[in-house]
Amino acid sequence: MLHVPTGLIESILAEDAPCGDLTTRSLGLCGQEARISFTARMPQIVACSEVAAALFRHVGARVCFSAPAGQWAGEGESILRVEGPAEALFLAWKQAQTLMEWAGGIASDAHAIVQAARSVRSDVAVACTRKAPPGMRGLAMRSIMAGGAVMHRTDLSETVLVFPEHRAFLPAGGHAAVARLKQILPERKIVVEVTSIDEAMSFLKDKPDILQLEKFPLQAVSELKGMLDDLELPEQVPLLAVSGAVGPDNAADYVRAGASILVTSHPYFAKPRDIQVRIDPISSI
Repeated sequence: MLHVPTGLIESILAEDAPCGDLTTRSLGLCGQEARISFTARMPQIVACSEVAAALFRHVGARVCFSAPAGQWAGEGESILRVEGPAEALFLAWKQAQTLMEWAGGIASDAHAIVQAARSVRSDVAVACTRKAPPGMRGLAMRSIMAGGAVMHRTDLSETVLVFPEHRAFLPAGGHAAVARLKQILPERKIVVEVTSIDEAMSFLKDKPDILQLEKFPLQAVSELKGMLDDLELPEQVPLLAVSGAVGPDNAADYVRAGASILVTSHPYFAKPRDIQVRIDPISSI
């Protein structure tokens, strides 16, 4: 289970209840014991359940059951059950529900892409981009990992991806820069994004680790893979990463065409998965 920083929990509470829960307090419900349950209304991959559980613990409630992130939950199956003071449960209720519904959509969509891709090749990587909303990347990363995908680039500080926009500032189309990057960053994979077959072939002599094919049609991916397979030194051929408009419907086709890595933003736009919530006084259960 991934560690949940206390600062993350406090920021969630500060956003939604900076001065506590006015309604619950004004109704005089404080001090009563209660139970809250979260149940899948629709099939989904569980995600961020550990964050929701930490949220309830932080406000003084007891977590009775928490389905692990990455687990498949069928309709009607329990995801989270918590007991404790009513004011604690009402305080964390909506933020926990909204978070798990949003995260479940991302995780379920990522899972669908992974399943489609690996129906063709079991070693294909589905890598999600950095296009999560600003401030939400940590939670988005938890969600795509729950779905079986990985991060394409966790951040700009640790990964090297040379875009055509970078190369516009460099002499000779940036070819010499690839060799220099391999020299000064020997522990990093050097990725070069290209937009055509000719451009991809022109970078082979520079030996990038990965060629990222931006918005390549399926036929172009297949054609390039065939050309690379015909080279005399296949061990020097870079991996092919396909990016742009990769989703559950075409993931398998791109793998058949020759992609080893599928780069996608698709899960970040997934529809949230509905979760049913029930809150009851302990005395009536």
